[in-house]
Amino acid sequence: MEISVKELWQMVVDNIKQNIPTETYDLWISPLNPLSLEDNIFILGVPNNFFSQWLQEHQQENIEKILSDKLEKPIKLDFKPQQDLSQIMEKVERSPEPPSAPAINKQKDRIDPRYVFDSFVVGASNRYAQWSCEAVAKNPGQQFNPLFIYGGVGLGKTHLLHAIGNYIKQNNPSLRVLYVTAENFFSEFVDVLRFDDNAKASFKNKYRTLDCLLIDDIQFMAGKTASQEEFYNIFNALFSARKQIVISADRPPKELEKVAERLISRFVWGNIADIQPPNLETRVAILRQKASDEKIFVPDDVLMHIATQVKSNIRELEGSLLRISSFSLFTQTPLTVDSVQKILKDIIKPSDNVRITIDLIQKVVASEFNLDFKDMRSKKRTDAIAFPRQIAMYLARNMTDEFSTTEIGDAFGGRDHTTVMYAVEKIKEKTVSDPYFNAKINEIMKKIRSSEN
Repeated sequence: MEISVKELWQMVVDNIKQNIPTETYDLWISPLNPLSLEDNIFILGVPNNFFSQWLQEHQQENIEKILSDKLEKPIKLDFKPQQDLSQIMEKVERSPEPPSAPAINKQKDRIDPRYVFDSFVVGASNRYAQWSCEAVAKNPGQQFNPLFIYGGVGLGKTHLLHAIGNYIKQNNPSLRVLYVTAENFFSEFVDVLRFDDNAKASFKNKYRTLDCLLIDDIQFMAGKTASQEEFYNIFNALFSARKQIVISADRPPKELEKVAERLISRFVWGNIADIQPPNLETRVAILRQKASDEKIFVPDDVLMHIATQVKSNIRELEGSLLRISSFSLFTQTPLTVDSVQKILKDIIKPSDNVRITIDLIQKVVASEFNLDFKDMRSKKRTDAIAFPRQIAMYLARNMTDEFSTTEIGDAFGGRDHTTVMYAVEKIKEKTVSDPYFNAKINEIMKKIRSSEN
């Protein structure tokens, strides 16, 4: 009986799986697709040319031997890249900004189905915000009302707002949910003013009968007195009816300029969650997630290089990834750290930010816990000193890129690698299980970044 191409390949992968680590199998072997066997040549579909190169170096001889032994004749392996360059180029040319209003407006609720909680990469910098958003999505109007999320450009605020909307739509389809930017709200309100009272009444009814209002970039309402007045009335109506309100901004409520005090006072009624720039670990995870979603292979050292250079903006991270992958596919050149430096030379520029050192971290943490700076490096093991010291080790590991665990241990009084890793894991687990502690850690990180070295 003749063996099909798929059956032959299954025999190959069963053999390979037993002899390589699971993560190597998942990364390099799982994405492969057997296509045909013609004239003693086994054609294997690969995502791109990087897979071909890796297979030639690591598995081609082995695969050819397995196939030859099974078919009792010499079999050669050939590769066919299946990545669609046009799709990648289209994504690169597309603006890295969030979906434009017209694209979202095709849906009445303006909620983009692409943005869900499962695709949001969680790290120490955004864990509390993500947890707060999930809590709101599961019980809209019951807790954290209003929820105010703030953070810099491109850190995931818009993603989280859409994720709330998508979760509610899926689990409570009878509820009325609407996503709107402050700019769109203003434009809509101005348009309504040109029409009769029926149009104005329709506008008020549209917003005041919602079960969940998601309003993005509230800082753009600054100075727009009439719009603020209308939003104030909508806010009061929804809040009184125990309907959920979620607001995002690029700064905390108290720092919003030209926004009425009575609005700001309402923004702080509920829960406030900030999103900080992602740490190195989270940035690498974001890049890996994006590469996986787009079916792009990028070597780990290249991902690490991008993550160490692009520190403050997730959109820039993802845009850089798409740019280097399209360039590589178009030119058929492998991605290396050197080539990526050249491709991204007009994007990645030397940073003028304060250089974060272990000394700086130790000083800020010591001050936060009313300790002497020397306690960070002492042999004392009392809880009052040991716990802040563990926090400082955790921050040194996550906020600096150039120090190994051994070097970090040396800076804390000659402690070893195991002690540092224990501290890192302990604090990491506590940030996951305790949102208030996580908020405290984020606050310390913010102070470190704003300190002068």
